[in-house]
Amino acid sequence: MLTTAGITLITAVFVASAVEAVEAFTIVLAMGVSRSWRAAITGSLTALVTLAAITGIVGVALTRYLSRSLLEFIIGALLLVFGLQWLRKAVLRSSGLKATHDEDAIFREEQEAARQATREQHLGLDWFAFVVSFKGVLLEGLEVVFIVLTFGLRAGQGHPGHPATPHAMALAATAAGAAALVVAAAGALAHRPLSSVPENTMKYAVGLMLTTFGTYWSGEGLGYFARRGGSLEWPGGDAAILVLFGAWLVLSYLTVALLRPVATRVRSAKAETAPLPTNAGGGS
Repeated sequence: MLTTAGITLITAVFVASAVEAVEAFTIVLAMGVSRSWRAAITGSLTALVTLAAITGIVGVALTRYLSRSLLEFIIGALLLVFGLQWLRKAVLRSSGLKATHDEDAIFREEQEAARQATREQHLGLDWFAFVVSFKGVLLEGLEVVFIVLTFGLRAGQGHPGHPATPHAMALAATAAGAAALVVAAAGALAHRPLSSVPENTMKYAVGLMLTTFGTYWSGEGLGYFARRGGSLEWPGGDAAILVLFGAWLVLSYLTVALLRPVATRVRSAKAETAPLPTNAGGGS
């Protein structure tokens, strides 16, 4: 039976992986429609096998050679940096300083690039479609691997007062795989990019989630640098996670509110400097 920690692990990894899967699907769909489905699917599957190998090798190396507290600190620090990047983009998009992510526009750009690329065959495959699909899935998938490793390793470690989640890495990997399958199935049924998915809202939520857990785990891992070298305990235990989440949420909302007037001024300045439309007929 799944514990609360296990449910949290699955939910966090699933949502974060689904966001990356939507972006990877758009690239693969563009290559399949414009060039070759066989090459696009083969490139995607090759990337998935590569990602699975990376996950296994890195996961074993980290758990074998690092102490629990050092592993907590490294995982937390990396997750904090990673989460802050997501949160920064989400704040800029919410304030209007950065355009929202548009899967339809990305799909059209990828299609145009596919049409203009030369035809080249290797191993019986359209090489452009294979390489672009492979790179797209691999790059988006590396972020998923990072999320699977960080959440899976941390949940699987456990320490006094925080029992380890059984088969945490397998649960994290399964959640990531399920997210990819759900996105692929939804895209196959829709026959188009999944632009209706609230991707920007999901990224905001994932950014908050990663930043919160990164803060919590890196704080615990600071015990590595103490004389005893053990993990530190947050006041209130796991309840501190909710406090940290609320703090990051409030901070991000305040930042959005402060940046919105700036975005308005930037748009006004661009409108004032934009060239006036010319009259094609020459009349007044």
